[in-house]
Amino acid sequence: MNLRGGDLLSDRDLGTEQVGQILDRAAEIKARPEKFRTALQGKTLAMVFQKPSLRTRVTFETGMTQLGGHAIYISPSDAGLGTRESVPDVARNLERWVDGIMARVFAQKIVEDLARYSRVPVINGLSDDFHPVQALADFLTIREHFGDLKKVKLAYIGDGNNVCSSLLLTASRVGARMAVATPQGFEPNKGIVLESIAYGKRTGASFEIGNDVTAAVKGAHAVYTDVWASMGQEAQAEQKARAFRPYQINDAVMAAAGRQARFMHCLPAHRGEEVTDSVADSKASIIFDQAENRLHAQKSVMVTLMGGVARGAGAGRSISRVSARPARVKVAARRAAPRGKKAGSSKRRK
Repeated sequence: MNLRGGDLLSDRDLGTEQVGQILDRAAEIKARPEKFRTALQGKTLAMVFQKPSLRTRVTFETGMTQLGGHAIYISPSDAGLGTRESVPDVARNLERWVDGIMARVFAQKIVEDLARYSRVPVINGLSDDFHPVQALADFLTIREHFGDLKKVKLAYIGDGNNVCSSLLLTASRVGARMAVATPQGFEPNKGIVLESIAYGKRTGASFEIGNDVTAAVKGAHAVYTDVWASMGQEAQAEQKARAFRPYQINDAVMAAAGRQARFMHCLPAHRGEEVTDSVADSKASIIFDQAENRLHAQKSVMVTLMGGVARGAGAGRSISRVSARPARVKVAARRAAPRGKKAGSSKRRK
């Protein structure tokens, strides 16, 4: 399957080979950035934000600059998705000006509608349901520290949120072991768990979902957590703080994991809540490696989807070709054609 000109709306849009090739390209970009300095020369990425972010904005914008392109930040007030202007109209405008769209939004439907009504690639920079670019950066980081992902155990402790969903789906693609421990009532989406287990049968991935922190972290190579109350859940913060207090990552939890364990967090961290300073600032912490790898993983995604050519790759030779059997039919491919599009037509390639 060729991803060029397609969308990354969720981790479901990637199969095993595609994840592997994106991670391989990210590692190459990180090691040899000069090779990719003109990969997206003359191209523009629109960055549409409903939720604020330090890492997402800086890494996408910096990434486009380092690839020879340009990024435009569109604030919540600039677009007013669904209020000032409809999502389809925003998509139809942007597709006339730019070569790709990255959206960091609340509802997953927004990124899907942007893709449905736009003929340029759309990247999910975060939604309430998924965070695919974070998961790619995380597994790039795990691979750097531990090597073969099929021999790695990842323990996720905390809320079964969008990050947890993306980690589950990506773990199933790379064949990793993953254990999840959450308070009762905050387990990951059951459909995502079942889907991950089913896909994992092809790759050797395995999953343990429960409520016991000690059991989840035992023998883990990476112990991962996230904030207890995500953006938009501020009203639940006090209730969650009580339920999640036994799920804090502290020195005792890391000791239960073992000396090999590294601590991971997608950031920002609420220190003193889901993680203690002694863990976040310890030698076992690789949270800033994760943050750095957002840049490299996202550069790989942009080159893959937006059709860049690496210097020295040969005249006209695209490095965005990805041949792999898809994990499932892409959301983008299943969407009904909107008015003005022919059914089955592919996205316009700039």
